[in-house]
Amino acid sequence: MKLTTIIILACISTMIFAQENKSTQAMEPGDQTTAYSAERKAIFRQLEMQDSLLFNLGFNQCDTAQVRLLISEDFEFYHDQSGITTSVDDFLRAIAGLCNLDYKATRELAKNSLEVHLLKNNGAVYGAIQTGEHLFYGQKGDQPKYLTSTAKFTHLWILEGGNWTLKRVLSFDHARP
Repeated sequence: MKLTTIIILACISTMIFAQENKSTQAMEPGDQTTAYSAERKAIFRQLEMQDSLLFNLGFNQCDTAQVRLLISEDFEFYHDQSGITTSVDDFLRAIAGLCNLDYKATRELAKNSLEVHLLKNNGAVYGAIQTGEHLFYGQKGDQPKYLTSTAKFTHLWILEGGNWTLKRVLSFDHARP
C-alpha cells in the first residue's frame, strides 16, 4: 500500500510540474486562467495557513510542538537527498536539528507557486494535494541572508477528525544556487 501511495503521489507531482510555465505562473486562486471553485478557494486558504504554520513556526522558529499538531500519526516524508522518514519523532528531531546549525536556516514559499488539488470520494472532500516551490536561506548573525537551495514539494493533506493533517510529503528537485 505504501509503495502504491508513493507511486501515485510521484505521478501526480510529475504531471503537475510538467505543465508548461507552472513554476513561474501565478497559482493563487484569483490569478489562474481556470478559476478555482469556491470550495477549492476555501481549502486553498486553509492549506496555505497550514503551510505557514508548518514552515514559519515549525521550520523557521523551531516550534516542533506546532509541527506535531499538524502531522498525522501515519506521517511519511520522502526527501530526494536525505531519504525516507517514517517516524513522527524522527521527523521532529530532524527539524530541531536544523535549529542547531552554525547559521539560521529559514524557508520561504516561492511567490505564486502554491497549488491545491482536491481529493474527493463520492463528491465529499477527504483530502488535498498541495504543491509548490520553496527557497531556503541561511543567515549568520547580522549578515545578510543568502540563498542555500531551492526545492519543490508535494504534500498530501487528509481530513482527520475535521482537521487537516499532513500525511505524506515529497521533497524533491533540491538545487543549490
